[in-house]
Amino acid sequence: MPRDPRFDILFEPVPIGPVTAPNRFYQVPHCTGMGYRRPQSLAALRGVKAEGGWGTVCTEYCSIHPSSDDEPFPSASLWDDHDVSALAMTVDRVHEHGALAGVELWHGGAGSKNFYSREVPLGPSSIPAGVRDPVQTKAMDKRDIRDLKQWHLEAAIRAEQAGFDIIRVPIRVPGTALQI
Repeated sequence: MPRDPRFDILFEPVPIGPVTAPNRFYQVPHCTGMGYRRPQSLAALRGVKAEGGWGTVCTEYCSIHPSSDDEPFPSASLWDDHDVSALAMTVDRVHEHGALAGVELWHGGAGSKNFYSREVPLGPSSIPAGVRDPVQTKAMDKRDIRDLKQWHLEAAIRAEQAGFDIIRVPIRVPGTALQI
């Protein structure tokens, strides 16, 4: 069956910054529950998406530091060199099929209870980190803010080492529910 020409634009390459996606099918970050626990499964799933024709395939949100884990729902992580090699498997599987690989850097802040890392959650003020769990955040000071910026930088460098083509750092628009 011939393709309807009205949809040809969807199959055209599209530049995204310095890289070009082979088409406009962009699989946004979404969680699988595999995360850092099952890197082979995560790589296989993302590889299947690329094989199926997605031009860009992203991981789920990816924790940048042990002060941000969402256990018992593991996401991807870029805390250290071990994480680089684990996520490089995903990148390789995506690239095998000609797609771009993307990663979304994430820090959960006051929403992270850190049941895996056991680190004290950080937030804009000292508040409960969970509704049902007795976890209290530490109010961030200027040093913590500098550290957070440094953790983002280090995670971006690790993402580049893993081979990701697109590195997304979500930013909330103050006063709205918008995220860019």
